[in-house]
Amino acid sequence: MQSVVVHQGGTITVEEKANPVLSAPDDVLVRVAYSGLCGSDIPRIFANSSHYYPITLGHEFSGYVVSTGGEVHDLQEGDAVACVPLLPCFQCEECKKEAYSQCKHYQFIGSRRDGGHAEYVVAPRKNLFRLPENASLLQGAFLEPITVGLHALKLAGGCEGKEVVVIGAGTIGQLIIQAASALGAHSVTAIDINPQRLALALETGASHSFNSAMLNADEIRQQSQERRFNQLIIETAGTPQTVALALDIAGPKAQVTLVGTLHKDLTLNVATFSHILRKELTLLGSWMNYSAPWPGSEWQLATQLFAEQKINLTPLIGCLGDPEEFAKEVTALKGKPMAGKILLDLTRS
Repeated sequence: MQSVVVHQGGTITVEEKANPVLSAPDDVLVRVAYSGLCGSDIPRIFANSSHYYPITLGHEFSGYVVSTGGEVHDLQEGDAVACVPLLPCFQCEECKKEAYSQCKHYQFIGSRRDGGHAEYVVAPRKNLFRLPENASLLQGAFLEPITVGLHALKLAGGCEGKEVVVIGAGTIGQLIIQAASALGAHSVTAIDINPQRLALALETGASHSFNSAMLNADEIRQQSQERRFNQLIIETAGTPQTVALALDIAGPKAQVTLVGTLHKDLTLNVATFSHILRKELTLLGSWMNYSAPWPGSEWQLATQLFAEQKINLTPLIGCLGDPEEFAKEVTALKGKPMAGKILLDLTRS
């Protein structure tokens, strides 16, 4: 089979490898259809932050079941599935408290073991979500990223009737904007420094937008006065500046949900920190996309939104390519963020 392999130092090659085989009774062999590059994969490729090399990444994939181990009775050959990449141990105290993302002994497909940037992959049954008949395989490859946003919304008690503000209009942010609009938010505001991303957000669900490279926090807050109550601010960019911005623009008693992963230290000045106290803000941390019963209601909700055609994926896709095209597009990033989602398309072979 063809596999896109990442080597230490950022070299990406397309290699012929032996097809994986079932080794456990709960294993499932999947023929991959689509596999997306996640923003978290970029430092694994270009900053030597992977757990090992060489590695085949890919935790946002979909495909068809080829064969199953002897203990798998609810999947059949030809069933369409999507990857649920986290594999908790289900035995530790955290797992018993249904805090799966806090598991002390977890595995992760496409990070701690080889993933879906290959024609075939073997995954445990619990790492696969069966797609309903009305869901496409391309939608399946977006299940993992959209559930990241849906998990944040769930932790905040939903978004219906709220003034939602999304800081960072990359793929995760764009999916949250569309989901919040579909799930009854009173308004959805997008904040980014990229005018093209802001324009897209306005086309697909945002009612307002601000370019934070052109406006400071005071200006954004002043222009949002009529929407200052019942706010849910979701930070997805993962920079010290955008975390501070979330606190600076927040209205009274706002919820501030932190989704973006920081890669630099965060220092808050006294004025920004005081907003947490004086405005009586609620800070929520959101990590991954799982709840009980496994893998969580977020995954069912995602397929419902797709079935209702509430999510438009087409403008989010930057490239659909075969292994060689995919490797070329990823290499061209040179460590920078994607302009649009880069997906490996194995439906042509």
